[in-house]
Amino acid sequence: MAEKQSILGRIGQLARANINSLLDRAEDPEKMLDQLIRDYTNNIAEAETAVAQTIGNLRLAERDQEEDKAAAADWGNKAAAASAKAEELRSQGNTAEADRFDNLAKVAITKQISYEQEIKDQEPLITSQREVVDKLKSGLETMKQKLSELKNKRDQLVARAKTAAAQSKVQSAVSSINIMDPTTELSRFEERVRREEAMAQGRAELATDSLDAQFAELGDSSVDAEVAARLAALKNK
Repeated sequence: MAEKQSILGRIGQLARANINSLLDRAEDPEKMLDQLIRDYTNNIAEAETAVAQTIGNLRLAERDQEEDKAAAADWGNKAAAASAKAEELRSQGNTAEADRFDNLAKVAITKQISYEQEIKDQEPLITSQREVVDKLKSGLETMKQKLSELKNKRDQLVARAKTAAAQSKVQSAVSSINIMDPTTELSRFEERVRREEAMAQGRAELATDSLDAQFAELGDSSVDAEVAARLAALKNK
């Protein structure tokens, strides 16, 4: 019985454990949950063995009680048969044989009473064992529910940690490539390209101005030649 009480105590302690409170105090919740899962799994295995053994003992006691009930009923039937036989013989005047069967009836009744007393003595023990088995089963089911809760919390915690880590990486990547920041390499490269484009545009404008000037000079020369030609024509007239 002491062992059963110890099992019940451990089951009750584990079933009452406040997982959220334990997580709040843990430095590494994920490791703590993994350890709790291992502890719960081992304790459940031990509890299942103890519960199975207790149930087995209860079933043996119940079978013994049923056998005692059957034996008590059998001896009762034998006592009734012996008593009926004694009455039959006594009615026939055979007192000696009647007394012998009455004595057999008394022996059978004594046996019957003995088995009935065993049944009576066994009843409170069997009732107590049934209560213990019910508590063990209930506690075991609670432990299994706690284990399922632990596993779910662990999976949720790991998923949240991975999500947070992924978000942190994305945020770091976005922060490291800020094209609006003039100090970044990308902005400096863009500024250099803009300067080169401006330089090319300036050179293009200079080339255009030079070409226009050349055409302007060519235009001035044509006018002078036309003037000279007309003057020469006038002279010839």
